[in-house]
Amino acid sequence: MARTSNREKILTEGLRVVHERGFANASVRDIVQAAGVPQGSFTNHFASKEAFGLEIIDLYDAAGRALGARTLLNEALPPLQRLHAWLQAGRESMAACSMRNGCLLGNFAADACEQSGSIRRRVLAAFSELQASVACCLRAAVAAGEIDAQLDCDDVAGFIVASLQGANLLAKVTGEAAPLDRFERLLFERILPAPRSS
Repeated sequence: MARTSNREKILTEGLRVVHERGFANASVRDIVQAAGVPQGSFTNHFASKEAFGLEIIDLYDAAGRALGARTLLNEALPPLQRLHAWLQAGRESMAACSMRNGCLLGNFAADACEQSGSIRRRVLAAFSELQASVACCLRAAVAAGEIDAQLDCDDVAGFIVASLQGANLLAKVTGEAAPLDRFERLLFERILPAPRSS
């Protein structure tokens, strides 16, 4: 079995620590202690904490893209079922940490974007890609006759991503799934209209 490198340990454990505490509140010392490596290992592998932050955003985003491929972009499933599956996976991830951690991208948006233009641009790119995947799923739902053909898929996809971030934040603050449940219920009952009868 391949031995995990110090760099991989720092990234894996560092992502967990930053997700739990926030980027600003997670010190390099916290990160290397969680990884069980000497403090010098951090500076050996990362030019700065900002460079490390960009790499953990990449890791988190890669996992998000893989989830999107299994759900939102999975042509083996009916489109609205894909959207349900994507939301359910996110809800399960939140539940696994008792709603405490929220979305890492949203946390970075609130926590680090003012201090780092590079982080702001990377987070924005991740959100843009996610919005494009949601829009693709909605266009497939229109083509399948699951939702109204008049729907502006790009506009609604932007609404879904932004509203879900708000629901994640409220779930994090309250420690309850109710904001996520409300968002999903209203999305499918009120926001995504059934096709108009001719």
